[in-house]
Amino acid sequence: MSHSAPDEIKGLPENARRPLEPGENYTPLVPQDGVLETTGRAIVLGLVFCAIFSMAAAYLALKLGQGIEAAIPIAILAVGLSRFFSRKNTILENVIIQSIGANSSHVVSGAVFTIPALYMLAAVSGSGVSTPSLLQVVLVSFLGGSIGILFLIPLRHNFMVENHGVFPWPEATATTEIIVTGEKAGNQAKTLVAAALIGGLYDGLTSLFRVMAENIRLVYIGPSQWLGRMQEKAFMRFDFLNSAATLGIGYIIGLRYTAIIAAGSFFATFVLVPMVHGVAEYVPGIVPPGTVPMAEMGPGEIFRDYVRIIGVGCIAGAGVMGVLSSLPSMMRSIVSNMKALMNKGSAKAAAPGRTERSVPGSFVAVGLVVFTIATVFFFTFGIGITNAIVPALLGTAVVMVISFFFAPVAARAIATIGTNPISGMTMLTLLITGLVMLKLGFTGGTGMFVTMMVGGVVCTALAASGAFSTDLKIGHWIGSTPARQIGWKFVGTLVAALFCGVAMFVMSKGGFGAEGQYAAPQASAMRAILEGIFGDTAMPLRWYFFALGIVLSLVLRLLSLPALGFALGMYLPIELNTPLFLGGILSHIVNKKKSGDTDESAKNRENKGILIASGLMAGGAIMGVIGAIVRMNPSWKDGFYLLNSHIIEGGIGEWLAILGMAALCIYVVRSSRRADA
Repeated sequence: MSHSAPDEIKGLPENARRPLEPGENYTPLVPQDGVLETTGRAIVLGLVFCAIFSMAAAYLALKLGQGIEAAIPIAILAVGLSRFFSRKNTILENVIIQSIGANSSHVVSGAVFTIPALYMLAAVSGSGVSTPSLLQVVLVSFLGGSIGILFLIPLRHNFMVENHGVFPWPEATATTEIIVTGEKAGNQAKTLVAAALIGGLYDGLTSLFRVMAENIRLVYIGPSQWLGRMQEKAFMRFDFLNSAATLGIGYIIGLRYTAIIAAGSFFATFVLVPMVHGVAEYVPGIVPPGTVPMAEMGPGEIFRDYVRIIGVGCIAGAGVMGVLSSLPSMMRSIVSNMKALMNKGSAKAAAPGRTERSVPGSFVAVGLVVFTIATVFFFTFGIGITNAIVPALLGTAVVMVISFFFAPVAARAIATIGTNPISGMTMLTLLITGLVMLKLGFTGGTGMFVTMMVGGVVCTALAASGAFSTDLKIGHWIGSTPARQIGWKFVGTLVAALFCGVAMFVMSKGGFGAEGQYAAPQASAMRAILEGIFGDTAMPLRWYFFALGIVLSLVLRLLSLPALGFALGMYLPIELNTPLFLGGILSHIVNKKKSGDTDESAKNRENKGILIASGLMAGGAIMGVIGAIVRMNPSWKDGFYLLNSHIIEGGIGEWLAILGMAALCIYVVRSSRRADA
């Protein structure tokens, strides 16, 4: 009886993705010694990619609420760039490059889901919250990432060897396929780089050099601008961000999920905003958190000050429900964690070969002690709180206990569905820590700051655990030395923490949340939780809206609809969601089978489309970071108008933007459907 799967990874052994028979062993693709692995070239390229993608990932996560998985584009670049050296990279060098560079995704996720909440609170007069320093952001990310890695190391043998072939590992499968196919991926690198250049150029011309409108509002369309007049009469507004990066990430997400996001956005913009406006006519005066009478507000102001809060509540409700629904899986993972730790000694009884050579148990023990002490010192002396030893000890205990129990949960989630529910687990951490801080008498800004720092470390630790499991699986399939992957993972974590901190510091000048340039939706939900724990116990209007969002998340759950996607759509402004939706539509068009298509040609077309979209996303995101750096100079805060500002912000600028976006869509579709080119 054959166990081969139809989607078996070309080049890997036949039993790579199926459970092993009794007595059967898995031999990786590169079992022999002597193949170059952790060379200077591999380390340097991995760290360079880690730095670049950390900044790009931070920009996209703060702008769109969507993280990026850097493993696949980094794997393509690793293989493709090797042809420019006199000696091509070995396959094990490419695994190390990918493993180091992929730190950019999980370190960024942990940081941007939490720390921007402190920037938002610090901007509120009288909150008592101080602005996080660059060093604090870096330390939160590095401590959390390192703790997450350490807690996963004892589980490596359980996940990779004892559960061989049990989990599907979606992201590890895709990345391994790219690394193994070698020359094909090398050709793909050209496509990726070309798309990145196009994405960077397009977004640079739009947002920095201003040769066309940055937002397509459809107010100058049709005879006598009837679309604009119709929107004004119905108290609605259509907005479309003219962005290659956003289009690319929508393409990668796909039509179904972007349609759900767009549905949330359309519900908020075209239903709730006009509804609140209708009620506002009968509400005199100023209603907090608004700063002007509701009747005098435009659609954007009503969305920002009232409707958006429903989205925040829906995000929080969806996150908590995600944790509750995962409780059975969590319990299985915790039991598995305990068994793996107890069986650690027997697993190392036989002298392991190179592909099973991990770090000794003493390394993990000493590492956990060192990082526990470092975390205590950070919470005691690094966050500027007086008399902080007791909350520091309790905060560190929360970090270690939750990271220990939830590390296997994060790894199992990544292994099963490729998604890590860190938002919900972090919200739970904030609730526990916040209540503890209140019991200790730390209230207001001090309590919020300590609680969020604890949440930031936990969030990064759980993100690191999940992502590292993917790297170890790739190495297990191909034949890397686990000890080398583990050792360099800490270095990559430090680099990712540094560049994520720099990117966040730069973008903080533009502001986060509803009042700023960067939406940071997950961090906004975290902020709302902090305000609920430490803020006024009264129930102003925003808390009724927040509660309404929680109720809506329950309704969506009962209807079996993805509540988090719908909630993100309600929170993010419509100009971000419309290009996401367009990207999803383009993905559907490209992937739709044509007559005469073979499975191979359809797969090639799908892969090339994702490759082009990844390039647009990466190039546009990097240009976004460059633009944020440029705008730090007050004289350049609006960019550089190569054309007259009146032209760009008027009808001509909008028509140029429509034509530019149409050309970009044609490039994506035609280039993707020429998959054999």
